[in-house]
Amino acid sequence: MQKGEFYNSWSALHGNAKIAGIVKAWLSISYVVSKAFCRLKISPNLITSLGLVFAILLYLNAELFWAPILLVLSLFSDGIDGSMAIISAKSSKWGAILDSIVDRASEIFWMLALYQIGIDLKFLLIIIVIASTQEYIRARSGGLGLSEIGIVTIAERPVRASFVFILLILALFDFEFSNLFVYLWLVFQIASFAMLIKHVRARLS
Repeated sequence: MQKGEFYNSWSALHGNAKIAGIVKAWLSISYVVSKAFCRLKISPNLITSLGLVFAILLYLNAELFWAPILLVLSLFSDGIDGSMAIISAKSSKWGAILDSIVDRASEIFWMLALYQIGIDLKFLLIIIVIASTQEYIRARSGGLGLSEIGIVTIAERPVRASFVFILLILALFDFEFSNLFVYLWLVFQIASFAMLIKHVRARLS
């Protein structure tokens, strides 16, 4: 599959999303890596599963200096499995379900990693409940016939991963006010949830 075909297929699967800027830069990287993995006959579902493995390893090594690297590997695995499925023409309903399961499970281990480094558990629980409910709303809306949500909120999964990454880095340097970033994250997550609820209600009413 040529890069242009890959872009078109990816865009069609994401509600004809425009491919430009940082999205295009990421897809260019994803395309190259995914083609290499496909040549090695690696299954997209295996890469999906590795995302969870790296998340578990992050939890087990949260206080060590390579913890941020494990987070990046977890997120990277989640980012290229879909590209591999497109390139290898191995997209499947089971693959989509597995991807969703791994995403939610991985984020739980991300939160457990943050608890390991001393982040207040109360706020972590609130954040993961709101984030998981947000993702459930997206999935349930699809089941009710809303084929494309059509909104990108301010606390999608990459943003949540960014907060986790920042907190892991701050922990390495014994930054004393890490919870301030957790409070900011919580505000983002609540606003994100409200944005999605408002949009979905308008689309389904």
